[in-house]
Amino acid sequence: MKKILVGALTLVSLAMPWQASAEEDAMTSAEALLHQMDQATRQLSYEVSYILIKKNSIEPLRYRHAVEEDGETFAHLVYLSGPPREVIQRGKEVSYFEPGLDPFTIDSNRMVAPLPPIMRTNVAELAQFYDFIPMGRSREAGTACDVVRIAPKDGARYSYLLWMDTRSHLVLRADLLDRDGEPLEQYRAVSFVVNDKVADILESLKSVKLPEVVQLPPQPQVDLSWQVDWLPMGFESISHNRHRLMLTERPVESQMYTDGLFSFSIYVSAADGFSVREQLVRQGRRTLHSQLLKDKEITVVGDIPPATARRVAESVSFQGASQP
Repeated sequence: MKKILVGALTLVSLAMPWQASAEEDAMTSAEALLHQMDQATRQLSYEVSYILIKKNSIEPLRYRHAVEEDGETFAHLVYLSGPPREVIQRGKEVSYFEPGLDPFTIDSNRMVAPLPPIMRTNVAELAQFYDFIPMGRSREAGTACDVVRIAPKDGARYSYLLWMDTRSHLVLRADLLDRDGEPLEQYRAVSFVVNDKVADILESLKSVKLPEVVQLPPQPQVDLSWQVDWLPMGFESISHNRHRLMLTERPVESQMYTDGLFSFSIYVSAADGFSVREQLVRQGRRTLHSQLLKDKEITVVGDIPPATARRVAESVSFQGASQP
């Protein structure tokens, strides 16, 4: 009996390293798929027709992308319903055409558009703060897909579930999930094509007369009168400034943070007659949390869960700093 027990324990001990190795291989495989997706998104010539599904709306769009031999990127995003709206990227210039606004161009190598942010982010950096979990295979837009979940290690932000074409590795579906696993927003491809002819179509963008590049005034680096004592792991400040609100002319200090996948901003201003003690609004992926701290109004706005926005706002402190 003792020999049988020893033998069983030996088998279990031998199996454990194999199981751990299999789990590590699965994680490595999921991360490798994301690296392939990132490379395909940046380098292939392709066209995707997709719908963006939110709580109260469904928006149809078409996105074309190509890279010239010299490495210059061309992209074109078109809204397929409602008033004409489009975004054009030509190299390091991005032009926006919105109803009710004069067209404008800014210096940038990335368009601000309703596309999954995972398509243009640093996968290796995200691996520090997110787990990449393989979920097997499924089918989307009529083709076989590898499914990967991107889950935060600290549970303080949203997660993504991605469907990537097994051949081209392009994202064909992306579900933004809240902390309970409920979808907040869906990007779903209806049809797609990977073909060099897309580059021929975008060739016409070279001759299109686009608006002049807007010369933004330099933003002075100011010392803010407050600090944040807690942030979700991986979030870093990318800008901060002091300005006045357009409608009320009330001075406000702001700071923007991102982890490469999600972002949010903090606004701090003196409280006035319009300030409320506490306010929480969530619409889809966007959360707005506002609260009073003595005579200051602190507002957190961005793509983070309400509980995280509240904790960030409560961690703002003015100790040892001058008042705004």
